[in-house]
Amino acid sequence: MNKSLITVLMIFICQASFGQAKKITGFYDKNIDRELSLESQFDNNLSSVNIGETIKKLSAEPHHLGSAADKKNAEYILSLFTKWGWDAKIETFYVLFPTPKERVLEMTSPTSYKAILKEPALKEDATSGQSGQLPTYNAYSADGDVTAELVYVNYGLPDDYKVLDKMGIDVRGKIVIAKYGHSWRGIKPKVAQEHGAVGCIIYSDPADDGYFEGDVYPKGAYRNEYGVQRGSVIDMSAYPGDPLTPDIGATKDAKRLDRLQSPSLLRIPVLPISYHDASPLLEALDGPVVPESWHGGLPFAYHIGPGKAKVHLKVLFNWDTVPCYDVIAKIIGSKYPDEWVIRGNHHDAWVNGAGDPISGQAALLEEAKSMGSLLKTGWKPERTIVYCAWDGEEPGLLGSTEWVEEHEKELKENAVVYINSDANGRGFLYAEGSHALEPFMDEIAKQVIDPQTKVSIFERRKDNEVISAKSEEAKRKIWAEKELKLGAMGSGSDYSSFIQHVGIPCLNLGFGGEDGGGEYHSIYDSYDLYSKFKDPGFHYGVTLAETAGHAILRMSDADGVPFDFTHLYKTIDTYSKELMDLLKKSRESTVLENQIILAGAYSAGEDPTKGYLAPHITPEVPFLDFSPLQNALHELAENVDTLNTVFRKNINTNSMSEAFNQALYRAEQQLLNETGLPRRPWYKHTLYAPGSYTGYGVKTMPGIREAIEQRNWVEAQQQIETDAKAIVRLAEYFKVLSSSNK
Repeated sequence: MNKSLITVLMIFICQASFGQAKKITGFYDKNIDRELSLESQFDNNLSSVNIGETIKKLSAEPHHLGSAADKKNAEYILSLFTKWGWDAKIETFYVLFPTPKERVLEMTSPTSYKAILKEPALKEDATSGQSGQLPTYNAYSADGDVTAELVYVNYGLPDDYKVLDKMGIDVRGKIVIAKYGHSWRGIKPKVAQEHGAVGCIIYSDPADDGYFEGDVYPKGAYRNEYGVQRGSVIDMSAYPGDPLTPDIGATKDAKRLDRLQSPSLLRIPVLPISYHDASPLLEALDGPVVPESWHGGLPFAYHIGPGKAKVHLKVLFNWDTVPCYDVIAKIIGSKYPDEWVIRGNHHDAWVNGAGDPISGQAALLEEAKSMGSLLKTGWKPERTIVYCAWDGEEPGLLGSTEWVEEHEKELKENAVVYINSDANGRGFLYAEGSHALEPFMDEIAKQVIDPQTKVSIFERRKDNEVISAKSEEAKRKIWAEKELKLGAMGSGSDYSSFIQHVGIPCLNLGFGGEDGGGEYHSIYDSYDLYSKFKDPGFHYGVTLAETAGHAILRMSDADGVPFDFTHLYKTIDTYSKELMDLLKKSRESTVLENQIILAGAYSAGEDPTKGYLAPHITPEVPFLDFSPLQNALHELAENVDTLNTVFRKNINTNSMSEAFNQALYRAEQQLLNETGLPRRPWYKHTLYAPGSYTGYGVKTMPGIREAIEQRNWVEAQQQIETDAKAIVRLAEYFKVLSSSNK
């Protein structure tokens, strides 16, 4: 990559942040033709036809973790990297992965019904009838054989149990049935277990994931009545990765926990079912009619139970340790071989996985092929490029987490950035990541062109957000926005261990929103469905390859690594204000609710025939001291200003040192708290973590936010001070860096 062009880009990033120059759109310098030629060569090597062929080949057989086809795919991916000139190998870990040996679900009263627990093959789907498919199940459910009354718990989230408490319904000793959606599946049995349930059934309701959304497969893209969402229910809010080797790589000789003592494994049996199998169970429920918002799309009134409806749930598993094959490929940097620009996507699936994950894996491989072609022209990156095809993502981010835990020390020293993708489809850019990378991704998003509309992927995303906004105020805010905003990172894909455990800057990229989703984790996630409904022509595979590939190319040769910490400061400041507002609203709502309770409004204002229980008085919300956080942010703002001045000077004088760049990309590690989050020590980042009860969903400044939400005021104050110390640590880091590089 042309260095003078990167210089101009970095000057733009710094100056635009401080309003010292008119924002430049695009690249401008005397050697622009050379840079555009390199990226043009990269883009011209990308083939939608080839991406389609890769998806077809890698999704030709069921290839779950531990299967023969999984190993075959890993070896094939390795052979491609080697053919294209990469230095590649397979790194193997040994992880716990249960598969079912017995599954029974039957209603024993008031009538009998035995669940099918199977998805039928379709003549329109060539791979749907193959042997080797994993049955419909939830990985890391406990073994169990229970018979109990059934209770419907809506989505099975903490707020749903508050409604049940108000209705006087207790799930202790019961089996609960919950809808998929509104949170990660593993949260549902976790909350059920905490409330004393002895079993959990999760089903896909057609109102969320079926004919309410559109025509069902094979006529359309949405889940048919027999479709079942497989998936893991490991408690990833505790830690991802192999449940028996937290914090260390799951090598063959690693010390392992006793399975029954693992903090991330459930203690109750869980089973996913289709809405075909759920219908007779739900229809048999008596008890009160559900609240209006709890109704689904099946053609009868939903009741909660408990009562006459009883079910027998039995699941037993093979608790095997299986090999997990990570394919790791490198192009060694010509100037900075010990600085790594890392790219990853997983290759394992629940069944055939054409969409999840092979669509993203095919884009990654197309990028690698194109870079292999560039190598033949004499090009070499200045920094080492590392491409990773992860195994074991579906059960719980196993392959990536074990690799990160095994290589933690060298990653903290050498990793510049990790860029992730996963399933990909037709539609709009989604991008989340470290907020110091916002200007970097903004520039790329404004230059990559959407294949359907021929506007930039930035413009298409913005326009979709504008027309989808629910209020005029929201529309105005989005319409006025001139820069790409990155989302905060929760969990659910392979970036988690990089950013949340070891503090490596990350990006997570992909496209979707116009491609349905009813095939998710079913036997119908096939090449036939994908090529017809998800990304016909595979054009968005090319677009993903362009987006991620340009980011890799630019980062690998940048004179100054493109981190704008002004954006990071502004993001943290926003989070801080949100927390103060959250506390204020909690205080005001508590006061109002207590007044309503004391006035007897619940007794007089609700239908007495429903037998609702009046809520109890809630202790008032105290005032917390946010001054440590505010003072820390003030110090950070001043030192970021100084750092940017030094950065600009070094860029302008061609005096960017290797040590200065290394200090920039290691800066995010200053935001780690080595003791981790309360009750979740594996998660060390003070800004980003999945919520304890949101699963994939992010909690920003999670230590403070969750303490406020859980009304743990002592812990909230402690976490304010913890986060303030991390921000001061980052500010002091920048101060030392600036003074040593003036």
